[in-house]
Amino acid sequence: MQPQGNPLVQFFPWILIFAIFYFLVIRPQQKKVKEHQEMLNNLKKGDKVLSSGGVYGVVVGIKAAVLEIEIAEEVKIQLAKSAVTQVLTPSLESKEGK
Repeated sequence: MQPQGNPLVQFFPWILIFAIFYFLVIRPQQKKVKEHQEMLNNLKKGDKVLSSGGVYGVVVGIKAAVLEIEIAEEVKIQLAKSAVTQVLTPSLESKEGK
C-alpha cells in the first residue's frame, strides 16, 4: 500500500486552475456586464446610441425596458434597452465617420 498524501495537496492543482480561470474569465466578464448595465441605467433622451443590430439612432423616449429611437426624420422604432451596445460620444462619432 502506498501512503495517502494530504488531500489538500492532491486538490491544489484543481484549486489553482479554478483561481486562474476565475481571474482570467469570470471576473472580467462580470465587470463587463456591470459596466453595460450601468450604461443602460444612465441612458437619457437625446443620447445617440448604437444597437446590437447595427442601427444608429437618437433616444427620444424611455420606458421600463423599451427605448424609442429616432433613426431618421419622423422615423421612430422601439428597441429593447438591452439591445443597446454603445452610447456614442462626439469623439466616437468622428472616429466612425472617417
